[in-house]
Amino acid sequence: MPPDPALPVARRAVSQLDSRIEAATGHDVDTLWAHRDRGILDKPHTELVDRHRELAQAETGVTFHRALLHRLSSEEFPVDAALFERIDRTVVQLKEATAGRDAAAQRVLTVLEPIESAARSATPSRGEAQITTADQAALLAIAGGAKLYEHLLTSRLSVTTASGTRVPYAELQRLQSAGFVTLDTSHPVHAGQPVSLTDAGRAALTASRRAKPGKASLPAARPGAWPSAPAQRR
Repeated sequence: MPPDPALPVARRAVSQLDSRIEAATGHDVDTLWAHRDRGILDKPHTELVDRHRELAQAETGVTFHRALLHRLSSEEFPVDAALFERIDRTVVQLKEATAGRDAAAQRVLTVLEPIESAARSATPSRGEAQITTADQAALLAIAGGAKLYEHLLTSRLSVTTASGTRVPYAELQRLQSAGFVTLDTSHPVHAGQPVSLTDAGRAALTASRRAKPGKASLPAARPGAWPSAPAQRR
């Protein structure tokens, strides 16, 4: 059964590695999770988010058994043999959850450390130095799905994204020449040629040496535009 849209989205568990992840990637963890759901991360960052989600789930297990142990030690239950048995069982479960959490943290570190090393040694390339806030906004819009159309009467070219925003054709040409987007010319342009991000385009959205995350804003959607794809719940 799908989750009730009226219910609030569950927040991720905070892990001890969140600050290192955010420092290495230049994005907060919630933004990384959202970008993962939209499929706009490169392979290393996708792997990092997947491993971090496992860690967040493991942290939740530790928190649950810790809270249960605290409850059992309160005055809610009579002190008898049954209580001692439940406490012993909960301690074992807490130890197992902690071991699972530590193993999940190590898997995150295995993926994170190469990203940290790359972030320390990376120097922006010429193409990266030309990335602007407008470029980031255009790439984010294209990431959700976009097509290049040619008007049958005016022959004017325009890019329309799934969210209903428009990317100027000149901007598309610039992003394409920089290697950030690719155009599927197997489709007729009057019917719409799909535009998608390349690996370099995905990397441009996750680079930590660029504009601060969350500052790029998307153009306002047109009235009657396609609805955006709903974000996956965590």
